[in-house]
Formats: sequence, structure tokens, C-alpha cells
Amino acid sequence: MKSVLLLNASPFGENARGYQLALQAISNLQAAHPGIDVIERDLAPADFGRVTPDYARAIISRVAHDSPAFFQSERLIRELEETDALIISTPMHNYTVPAVLKLWIDLVLRAGRSFGFRDGRKVGLLDDRPTVVIVASGGTVTGKATQPDHLTGYLTDVLATIGITNLRFIHVQGLAEDSNAAHSLSQGQRALDADPRFGRGLKSDVSVG
Repeated sequence: MKSVLLLNASPFGENARGYQLALQAISNLQAAHPGIDVIERDLAPADFGRVTPDYARAIISRVAHDSPAFFQSERLIRELEETDALIISTPMHNYTVPAVLKLWIDLVLRAGRSFGFRDGRKVGLLDDRPTVVIVASGGTVTGKATQPDHLTGYLTDVLATIGITNLRFIHVQGLAEDSNAAHSLSQGQRALDADPRFGRGLKSDVSVG
């Protein structure tokens, strides 16, 4: 493994609880693969980008365009093309992905660029890679769930659309209750430690497939 892309979708940036687990995953990869290149993108800044009419026209025509959003789309897709592992740290907002992660999705999913069509179905054009999504939520969404989870299935489908199916979710949940936060983080840490691709004790020959 030569490179990893870390996406942070939390408005709390480096102070996000899920981000701390993401950094541990990075540390584990660096221990197993000395010299691994880490590309980090914070999605929260207001200048990250937006979908404009020019960008919409560009993706419909499938030709190069001079809109800033088109160039941003190219940058984001190239970040995926230039890395062979993916870590996403995201909160759950209103049962699904936060707006900044949805914007990243809208800029990355482009017909003829990150996905194509075969027999009427969308087919990913990017290489698969080990991927972990660390999801922080104030409520509980697994087990005896107390709130809906539209994030997990949606992100699974979105990433599969561009070719990424080697995927695992780690939920750090119930964070709205301070008394539960430490226990939830501990559970998330154990889940990460046990992961054969991003956990502790990785082998240097870990597969990227």
C-alpha cells in the first residue's frame, strides 16, 4: 500500500471524535507501510465548492469546462485515483450524510469519469481499495436502534457506483450522552483494532483488493 486518502466531514474538524479514530487508522497504516503517502481533505471549510449551473451543464455534456466546480471535481477524482486506500470520518446529520459530504459525492460521481454504463447499469471506473467509514452519531443506530440510519446504505451504494466495494463501517454512537461517549469511543477503538486492513498489527503485505 503506497497511499491513503482521509476525508473529514465533521464541522468540528480535528476535534471530531470520529477523526481521532481516523488518525489511529492512519498511524496503523504508517506502522505497517513506512513512507505511505497520506492525503487529507477537510470537507468542512465554506470554500470547499458548490454545484453551479455551469457545472451541471458540463457534466450533462460530458466535456471539459472552465467552471470552478468542474476543476474541483477533477481534483477530487484525481485524489481517489492517486490513492489506494480510503478513510472517511463523518458525523450522521439528520439520519444521513452531512451536506459537505453530499457535496463531495455530487462532485465525484460523474458519468464517463468516475462511472460508466454497461447493459443499462452504472459501473464504477475507479479501482477498488480498502475503505473504512467511521460514523459518529448522537443517537444509537445499530442493535436496538433508536433512530433511522440512511447513511450506511446510501454511502455503500454511492461508493459502489464508482467501483469501491471493499468497505466497512465503524459506528461511534450515542455521543449525545456524555456518560456514554467514552464507552462508545472504546467500542469504536476495539472495532478498528480488529480490522484486518486498518487495525493494529497490520502486515506489510496487506492486500489492497
